[in-house]
Amino acid sequence: NHPPAGEALVALLREVDALVLMRDRVPLNAALIDQLPKLRYVVFTGTRNTTLDLAALQARGIPVSHTEWGPSKESTCEMTWALILGALRHMEQETALLRAGQWRAGHPQSLGGVLHGQTLGLIGLGEIGSRVARVGQAFGMDLVTWSPHMSAERAAAHGVRSVALDELLAQSKVVSLHLVPSAATRHLLNAERLARMRDDAILVNTSRAALVDHQALCAALRQGRPAWAALDVFEMEPLPLDDPLRSLPNALLTPHLGFVTEPVFQRFAHGVVEGLLAWLRAEKPPRMVS
Repeated sequence: NHPPAGEALVALLREVDALVLMRDRVPLNAALIDQLPKLRYVVFTGTRNTTLDLAALQARGIPVSHTEWGPSKESTCEMTWALILGALRHMEQETALLRAGQWRAGHPQSLGGVLHGQTLGLIGLGEIGSRVARVGQAFGMDLVTWSPHMSAERAAAHGVRSVALDELLAQSKVVSLHLVPSAATRHLLNAERLARMRDDAILVNTSRAALVDHQALCAALRQGRPAWAALDVFEMEPLPLDDPLRSLPNALLTPHLGFVTEPVFQRFAHGVVEGLLAWLRAEKPPRMVS
């Protein structure tokens, strides 16, 4: 959870022949690669790693492979709904009251909501977003979606209406993010767009923290628009102890658990061992990147 950096990281890795990376937690850039003279193989978990300098690895002739994901899309969808329901029904606060010997909060603001008949806004309708959509439909919600390249036909194929982003934000009781981050989508939800959300809305992010302006979100939560943020991803992980999100009562926070399930980690472990064994036998590891 707290990988070393700088000279401490170099000292730890200098003698390694093979390197197993948990997703993109430790950046493997050209400067670091140059200081690892014995490195001969890299395998990372998952299917995408944005912190690898593949050109530097290729220049050294170092093969790179990855594992399979396992049921990570399903687990992330389930985590999304756990956060939605947790925020909607104030699970964290009610559990704390019960543990403290009390029985239900006694003020109107503590009353939870109901999903049936409400609008679910999906920013992104890919493999995870479409799974979230099916659950929303089972709850009896009205679904709308937006993404940079969304078409009405593609949305309709999932039983969802394609709308403008501003319309989605203004209509939705729940706004859930499911976009791949890019330069165009960085801080997509800035102060101006957050202010367009309903004052009873729940913003859910199990995708990437860079999609939301962190400082703007903290300010918006203090002002009560949106009413809640339910977040599993953060710009800095682990979340710093002094991060203002930690002290906001209307922020439901989990430590990036979307993919952290036993079946997914079993698939990670199998893929790592499979790759290492192939490399040790001087065979081509499966799922090569370079």
